[in-house]
Amino acid sequence: MSDCISFIRRWANAKLWTCPRVGPVVVAVLLLLAAGGGVRAEETGIVEPGAAQSERVIAVMGITVTANKIDEDITDVPQSITVIDEIMLEERGIKTVADIIREIPNMKVSSGPVAGAVSVRGLNPSIFTNNNPVVIYIDGVPHSNIQGFDASLVNAERVEVLRGPQGTLYGKDAIGGVINIVTKTPTNTWQGKVGTEYGSYNYMRGVFNTSGALINDKLFLGLNGQYWQDDGWIENTAEGMDKNFNKEDDRRLNLNLALTPTDRFTARLSLNNEYSRQHGINGIGLPSGAVIGDFSRDDAETLEMDAPTKQITENNAQSLGLAYDFGPVSLNAVTTHKNLKFSGQYDADFGNDPLYAGLIQFNDFDAKSWTQELRLSSNNERGLRWVSGLYFETEKHDQDRMGMQFPDFDPVSYAYLGNSEMSAVSHTDSDTWAAFGQVTIPFAEQFELTLGGRYQRIKKKIDLSMYYLPVGISGPAMYQLEAEKTWETFLPKAALSWQFADAWNTYVSWSRGYMPGGFNYFAMDGSAEDNRFEPQISTNYEWGVKGNFERGSVAASIFYMDIEDIHISKAIGTMYVTGNAKKAHSQGVELEATYRPLDELELNAAMGFIQAKYDDYDWGGGNFDGQTIEQTPAHTIRAGAGYTHPSGFYGRIDVSNIGKQYFHDNVNAIEVFPKQDMYTLVDAKIGYRFADWDFYVYGRNLTDEKYVSMFSGMHVISYGQPRTFGVGVRYQF
Repeated sequence: MSDCISFIRRWANAKLWTCPRVGPVVVAVLLLLAAGGGVRAEETGIVEPGAAQSERVIAVMGITVTANKIDEDITDVPQSITVIDEIMLEERGIKTVADIIREIPNMKVSSGPVAGAVSVRGLNPSIFTNNNPVVIYIDGVPHSNIQGFDASLVNAERVEVLRGPQGTLYGKDAIGGVINIVTKTPTNTWQGKVGTEYGSYNYMRGVFNTSGALINDKLFLGLNGQYWQDDGWIENTAEGMDKNFNKEDDRRLNLNLALTPTDRFTARLSLNNEYSRQHGINGIGLPSGAVIGDFSRDDAETLEMDAPTKQITENNAQSLGLAYDFGPVSLNAVTTHKNLKFSGQYDADFGNDPLYAGLIQFNDFDAKSWTQELRLSSNNERGLRWVSGLYFETEKHDQDRMGMQFPDFDPVSYAYLGNSEMSAVSHTDSDTWAAFGQVTIPFAEQFELTLGGRYQRIKKKIDLSMYYLPVGISGPAMYQLEAEKTWETFLPKAALSWQFADAWNTYVSWSRGYMPGGFNYFAMDGSAEDNRFEPQISTNYEWGVKGNFERGSVAASIFYMDIEDIHISKAIGTMYVTGNAKKAHSQGVELEATYRPLDELELNAAMGFIQAKYDDYDWGGGNFDGQTIEQTPAHTIRAGAGYTHPSGFYGRIDVSNIGKQYFHDNVNAIEVFPKQDMYTLVDAKIGYRFADWDFYVYGRNLTDEKYVSMFSGMHVISYGQPRTFGVGVRYQF
């Protein structure tokens, strides 16, 4: 144990001790390990939701995860991973992927106008690929696009959140992590649940989930869905406009069939349909020259916008998974198809300037993709474990139109020329293929070496036309672009883990992350090279420790990441173009812990501290060297307590503290980024369970904290949700 601590201290000194928030946390982690490293873990089984708290699994040991695409004990996985099971989802009121992200150290999700934008460890969404640095996987179907970055959790058995580059096994876009949603496998017994909620701003939600056998032991059916709506907290006073400015509605349906004709062969078909409609944004538009401090959430609660604003997202996905167990090895084939349609329309000035009366911004696209993965893997949960495979993906992205309308003036006389429209229409084809493999080799009884790699080839081709015409008038394109580019890369990974005590494991790892390059969807001049951005690459170094003791568990990690060719956008007049910032880095620590002092009481905490800086970022009119990477809170701290009385009454409180974060002002090109100061959120829930029923009330953001969630270069500022209350009932059968 002393050798381990000595190594950790030397490594941390070399990489992280310069960050003032890191040192004290590392010391605390080491003290925890020294105190608990020799304690043997209790081993218990997983129980069903609604069971007594004393039956809950509180130890890390025994939880099986599929993070490496094979079944493994979580303590054997040499990387940062958080597991949220079905019980946690229900107890903490987690309903969306955004709710999951708020539970994870050094992760953040924004609330609009780009509502699904995710930041993790200093990595942000990619410009003009619309992809997040974190990929959602549901039954093998990947979701990375910012639009539609959500998933139904009604049928989730558990959610595995992997932090750090995952490109070796999960491929492109997984530069920051993976959210792996594992759904339930139906059994011979029919079972399910239904539930409903009602809350502030006329919030309504209904869910159902049922599954069972059509033919015992052979054919199984699962069906689940959810619907919710919300009138929103912003009132639009403009004449003729819907006063419920930022109302939303969302529905999700899933059907899955599982066929097991033999003990060795399984086929699973999953069909998903998702539809969401968001009117308005969760904030306010700022006039030219305004900065982030000029407005508050109070200003946004009543506004006047004279053009309809809405975002409609429809996602249809299908997957077919075939698995055959040969005994020592298994063969898996996963085929997926996805069609994502998005239609966005926005008030051109996000206000009521008479010059912009009735004018809009717009963004419509249709993205279709097919993927095929063939995977051969060992069936060992311990000992020598390996996985290898081939992957192919083809995607067609039709950008039907992207642009805006605006009043046009003569540049010399300033005479009004009428209203004009700039609109880009493009078609992009992308083909990806890859070969990957990973092996974990045990040696010297307590050590394991994991080696992996992925060779990946991506080819993209774009055909774009840019139009500049009077509103309502058709005509020829002012600029056209045809371009093609192929990128090849190798994504290696290496990790060394050491089981230094019963149920305790420590590891060091090195891996590379990758986010593909692409082309500017809004190009109006220049060559193909001028309108191309290169892949973003990260190199991640990490040390971690995880394990459990008699009444709790702990996991901690320290990471350092070099980031190259960061995807950026910058304003040239009223236009936005893309490019690469040369270098940046991030470094930080993460700690998660659970402790149960009493059978009825559970305490948990998750903390992340990070320092993320641009090292070489020249935007053309100056540079942002030394600036904190935008959308990256200096810390994320969450602490919660849940209590269940044997009679069935229960309660829970969660407190989150989010450190200061900065935003990139693309329009004003401010040398010092504007910021949101630290803020604290408090959520609570109380309820009563009896038989198969669960009645509860809840409150979120109880102190009504007013904070900025996102500030964009479009001069739009978005705020977090105000204080809300709700009641709910759930029945399980």
